[in-house]
Amino acid sequence: MPDRMSSQPPPIERPLVSVVLATYNEVHVIERCLESILTQRLTSPESGPINIEVLAVDGMSDDGTVSILHLFAARDTRLRVVTNEKRRAPFAFNLGLRHARGDYVCIFGAHTVYRQDYVVTCLGELLAQGAAACGGRVVTVPANRSLGARLSAWVMSHPFGSSRKSFRTQREGPVDTVNYPLFRRDLVLATGGYDEKLPRNQDNDLNQKLRSMGHTLWCTWKTQCQYSPKGTVKGLLRYAFGNGLWNALTFWINRDAMAVRHFIPLGFVLCLLAFGLLAATAAMVPSHYALAMALPLALCLSLHLFIGGLAALQVSIRERSFGAWWLPPVFLAFHTAYGYGTLVGFAGQLWAAFLRKVLPRHGGFTSGKNAALP
Repeated sequence: MPDRMSSQPPPIERPLVSVVLATYNEVHVIERCLESILTQRLTSPESGPINIEVLAVDGMSDDGTVSILHLFAARDTRLRVVTNEKRRAPFAFNLGLRHARGDYVCIFGAHTVYRQDYVVTCLGELLAQGAAACGGRVVTVPANRSLGARLSAWVMSHPFGSSRKSFRTQREGPVDTVNYPLFRRDLVLATGGYDEKLPRNQDNDLNQKLRSMGHTLWCTWKTQCQYSPKGTVKGLLRYAFGNGLWNALTFWINRDAMAVRHFIPLGFVLCLLAFGLLAATAAMVPSHYALAMALPLALCLSLHLFIGGLAALQVSIRERSFGAWWLPPVFLAFHTAYGYGTLVGFAGQLWAAFLRKVLPRHGGFTSGKNAALP
């Protein structure tokens, strides 16, 4: 008599997706983020059934975030907490990659809430497109209802603020970079993982390495997540300065990871400095030349504020808010802070390169403290 059990097809093993969530002092946002991840739908017609595990990689938070993580981990065994003693984001991502057990890995941020079909939709699209990575549409929303939070979100999500190729504004299809992506883990490991010398832009660097290996990065609008930027204009400007600063270092390490659009704010700041210097010398020339010398600076600022005003009109109508009329000076401050950060970064790199060449030629400068200079 034939064995009935032998005629049954073997059970299909569900693919495991490892979600890596880097955290540091996220007490105000971590609960919503975790709930959105742990309630993810685990099947779809495109991906089939899946399993997930969540690795919360915490950079030694001291605001109560770790307690919340352990509370969630006690309720749901799919969540594991890993300590990131080196604290910075690229170390967190690489720790997550090393601890991950899945063939697919998501790199998520704590300031984002993910729609319940985010993981399965990204996996289905990745398989359908034969891509190395897939991310959903990123919708930028204010961190709260304050005017500063709304202005920050409007600046970051508008093409005039962050370009049409930013992950916040890009269209569906093949893209240069994806944020909050689902990756094929083997391909990420093949690149060597995230560059730990880059506290920022490590995602641009990794995405460029994947593209250079011939892989496709895909953005789908079939699902989405909601990202909240800094809740104040001051925080927005600090973020802009930091991003600009690290653009210079990233260019030094892997210039192919950076595009022309990343340096447009630097060009703007250099124009302001040149035109400002020209205007400052107007007092030393005859009066009939002074106006002509001040005109380039006035035109540059006026054009920027005019375009910012058009963007403010668009946002004001869409959001039905008069607060959007503060956008022109905020756009100006954002681009100036970003460009100034890049200028400082390049100046620092050039100075370091100069020291490396000059100091060894002078006796007494290669020992003691000076031996550690770049």
